[in-house]
Amino acid sequence: MPQHPVTSDETARQGEAVPTPPASADAGPTADPGNGSAVRPPATEDATVGEPAAEPPSAPPAEPMAEPLSDDTRPVPRDRGPLSVDPPAASPTAVPPAAPAAAPTAEDVPAGAAQSAPAEPDWDRTADIRFAPGQAPGQVPAAEPAAPAATAPAAHDTAAITPAAHDTAAITPAAHDTAALTPAAHDTAALTPAAHDTAAMAPARDTAATTPADRTAVLTPGAGGDGPRGGGPGGPGGDRPGPYDGPAPAGPRRPWWRRPAVLTPAAALVVLGGAYGVDLLVAGDDVPRNTVVAGVDIGGLSPAAAADTLERELTPRVTAERTVVAGDVTTPFLPADAGVGLDVPATVDAADDQPLNPWSRLVSLFSERDVDPVLSGVDTGLDAIAAQVDQPPVDASIMIDGMTPSVVPPVAGRELDREGAARALTTALSSDADPGETIELPVEEADVRVTEQEAQRVLDGVVAPGLAAPVTVTSQDGSASVEVPVEAIAASLTFAPQDDGTLAVAVDPRLLAEAMGEDLTAFGTPAQDAGFELVGDTVQVVPSVDGTGIDPAALATQLVDVLPLPAPREVTAELGPVPADLTTEEAQALGVREEISSFTTTTGNSASGTNIRVVAEEVDGAVVLPGETFSLNTYTGPRGTAQGYVPANVISGGQLSTAVGGGISQFATTMFNAVFFAGLEDVYHKPHTFYISRYPAGREATVYEGQIDLQWRNDTDTGVFVDTSWAPGAGGGGSVTVTFYGTKRYEIEAVEGPRSNYREPDSLQKPDDGSCIPQTGVRGFDVTVTRIFRDLSTGAEIRRETFNTSYQAEDSVTCVPVEAPAAPADPAAPPASGPAPAPGPAGRRPGGRRAA
Repeated sequence: MPQHPVTSDETARQGEAVPTPPASADAGPTADPGNGSAVRPPATEDATVGEPAAEPPSAPPAEPMAEPLSDDTRPVPRDRGPLSVDPPAASPTAVPPAAPAAAPTAEDVPAGAAQSAPAEPDWDRTADIRFAPGQAPGQVPAAEPAAPAATAPAAHDTAAITPAAHDTAAITPAAHDTAALTPAAHDTAALTPAAHDTAAMAPARDTAATTPADRTAVLTPGAGGDGPRGGGPGGPGGDRPGPYDGPAPAGPRRPWWRRPAVLTPAAALVVLGGAYGVDLLVAGDDVPRNTVVAGVDIGGLSPAAAADTLERELTPRVTAERTVVAGDVTTPFLPADAGVGLDVPATVDAADDQPLNPWSRLVSLFSERDVDPVLSGVDTGLDAIAAQVDQPPVDASIMIDGMTPSVVPPVAGRELDREGAARALTTALSSDADPGETIELPVEEADVRVTEQEAQRVLDGVVAPGLAAPVTVTSQDGSASVEVPVEAIAASLTFAPQDDGTLAVAVDPRLLAEAMGEDLTAFGTPAQDAGFELVGDTVQVVPSVDGTGIDPAALATQLVDVLPLPAPREVTAELGPVPADLTTEEAQALGVREEISSFTTTTGNSASGTNIRVVAEEVDGAVVLPGETFSLNTYTGPRGTAQGYVPANVISGGQLSTAVGGGISQFATTMFNAVFFAGLEDVYHKPHTFYISRYPAGREATVYEGQIDLQWRNDTDTGVFVDTSWAPGAGGGGSVTVTFYGTKRYEIEAVEGPRSNYREPDSLQKPDDGSCIPQTGVRGFDVTVTRIFRDLSTGAEIRRETFNTSYQAEDSVTCVPVEAPAAPADPAAPPASGPAPAPGPAGRRPGGRRAA
């Protein structure tokens, strides 16, 4: 460590005379009393007292300075060591101090004298360096006139500051409690650096070689260093020598940021940063180098070129047909048909991001950067595979065949592991492997909840005794009773697996009611739904009536409780109110208040008229709620002789024949036209095979029980009430009218297009065996009818709907009488003479009249 010299730049106080240095001041080296060295190293710039001042001319004593010297101080750094107590300030007037005791000079002090008689150290006191106003460090203030010799003797003006044993500047007090002033050799201010760790940094030219003649301060280093950290006796360092005793360095140390250890890494970082920036600039928006997607190299390409490359090389491989195996199912898989494909834009977007990590960019110079392709529709493809692989588990249950129950054993199910299958499928389609390789997809087994043992327990404990005998249901007062037969119990039993592994037994109320039929009506009175009726031209609501009777749900619960019990078994029916399906309030809210459409057709056939009247009576009063679909076959049910229907003409195979319920098609045509003009949705209707002149062309429908139906949907927000009426006509026929009531929405217009593609009928002859019905042939044709929806208030067209109908030609049928069989010939009679008649042409169809 460099040593720092202890200095004293004590300046003359106000009112003191500045002594003039002798003309023969010795500028050479002075002896160092501290260590006996003959040569004193140059002092640092901080230790400079000032440059030699010019010798002032002889003059009278100078007047005291009008302006006091500056009291600005600069404390000596702490490591320069403490100094002794400053001498007391001199009196403003130049009064000479008392003659001090003789003090030895530098030449008289032997080496080591300071150590033999050390001064008392004062570690907390440091000397102040004071400068006069305008004086800078290293500069002596301007010379002042010397004080008269009588008032400022030289012996009292020379201060000898000797170092203490611990490098502390010891100021020897003299008389009047002032610093001991000892003239030094040649009156030269000898400034010597301390032996402490402070380096003398100032050049030699900064050394104060001269001071005023009788004001020479001698600072000598102590033997053990120059401060509290010195190694002299009594100091903190004990007898430890100073850390550095050699010469001071020649100049200031180089700053840390200019050292090679700092400059070399910094330069390397600058070079690497420049290379990184150039690499990013050159790469631009292109795909990063060495980027590979499923074996296809797209590194360095522009996004557009990369997309073309992937589309050309990778897409055919991804969409190639594969074979997948899942469990025991092996099936071909065509990704394109299943909706699976390569998402080229997403793949390029995932690959074209330039890595900003410097290490990643460096590694990319020597290795490939793999990017997974992005596939679309993988979930859809798995759905197609799962449809063939998935099999839900079948829990153990009980089957009743007739009256015999049996256990149905469970069957474990299987499910496609969707997550694992997605990974396997994506990996296979993304790799560059041969498309002919099989893709194995993981499958998981789906466990059953109900075991065979649980099903057997239920059969033995509940089902078998439950089917052993009927259950009697009696009223609370005992006035009525009905028996629930074993067949009804067997038909209504249900079995449901539970999450806890048990098999629950229940009786379905709906199935029980169906199996019991009218038997349950013996208890109480049935409910009546609300309805509508016409009073003049006004529609009014007919209130509903709640009934009383057995609640099927309550009876079902009672039956389950007694099934495990032995016969005979009996339950008491709990009668309660049976609400109507359509209450009065619900009917009033349906918005049925006006006529929305009506249509009428006529017939001259009495048998058909009978059937039309019967079906019209069944449909009359029907209420179709919003969103419901009306089915004619479902609403009427069977149409047989038991329901009052009679045989009448029907069309079968394009020709007239007879069947029970014939003529119902006329009612269907009438209702279809009411639907047409009400603007309701046509769900299904089928026109007749050939055109019937009493119906509007393209706006008619036929029905046949169990095969052909008429269906329409109430697509409004209000209800539709159906009113029908039959008016008999002369000759046994009559007319039927179907009217819809509700809330009118549209004004409907029907436009019939021109008839085209005429087809001529054939003429046929049929034997008149009792089933032949003659008919006049009718031409077939095509026709289109348009339904136009118009606004009620403005008449503006809202939308259109077309109905296309193609009629076949109706054959002309002539009934030919059947000849009676000839009498058998007498074998004894001789054969007739003459040639036999020639037979007529085979398959010749007799001519007939064609319809104009």
